[in-house]
Amino acid sequence: MTRMSNDQFNDDRYCIACGANNPQGLHLSFHWEGDDYVCDFVPQRVHQGWAGVVHGGIVATLLDEGMNHMLCYNFGPVVTAELNVRYRKPTRVGVPVRVRARSTGQRKRLHNAEAEVVLADGTVVASATAKFMQVEGSLSPGRAHDPKNV
Repeated sequence: MTRMSNDQFNDDRYCIACGANNPQGLHLSFHWEGDDYVCDFVPQRVHQGWAGVVHGGIVATLLDEGMNHMLCYNFGPVVTAELNVRYRKPTRVGVPVRVRARSTGQRKRLHNAEAEVVLADGTVVASATAKFMQVEGSLSPGRAHDPKNV
């Protein structure tokens, strides 16, 4: 297995989930609410799998990005090592959802986190647990910890 070089983990703001420079990206924007790192998102038809239902890969991306973005903010660059998703209900196109992520622990460079995608009434449509490995690299302004963003 080839070891990846550090320069592969630099943020050029082209992330499919949060990258401001990616014209086809989801353009997710997160903020803190208590201990939760949250993002509001309205899935569109271009995000569907079955008619009217958001593709499971998009839902998994929301969950993964919530946890990843939160950990990057707190600890610097991380990459997903393991992601476990539980789909509870179909996520509907055009229906606003909120992503909530939180840290659940750390052991050296390995971080644990959990996240959920919820409807406005609090119904959980999907949840995830994951492990992330801290890596060397750089983040763009706004992704790295900045006390003004708290």
